[in-house]
Amino acid sequence: MHRPVELAQYTSDELGREIERLGLQQSMGRTGSCYDNAAAESFFALLKEEIGTRRWPDRATARAEIFAFIEVFYNRKRLRKHPAWGYLTPLEIRQQHEQGHALAA
Repeated sequence: MHRPVELAQYTSDELGREIERLGLQQSMGRTGSCYDNAAAESFFALLKEEIGTRRWPDRATARAEIFAFIEVFYNRKRLRKHPAWGYLTPLEIRQQHEQGHALAA
C-alpha cells in the first residue's frame, strides 16, 4: 500500500544539513501547488519507464547512459504524440520556436 510522504520530511533540519554537507541546493515549490514540479515529475516518470530503475556499475556509466537517453532518444527521436505538438520531436519543436523568434526580430 502506498502511503503519502509527510512534507515535514523534506523540510527537516536534518535533511537541510545533509543537503548542505553534500554541497547541493534544495528546491521546493510553493505549499499546495501541484503544478510547480509537474514538468520535472513527468520527465522523471518517463525516464524511469524507458530506462528503468536499476543500478549501474559506477556513476560515469549511469551519467553516460542517461545522457544518451536524453540527447539521442528523447530530444531527437521521441515524437510528442499529441496533435498540439504536431507529432514532432522536442528538438524539432525547439527549432521551429527559434525560427519563429528569429523571423520576428
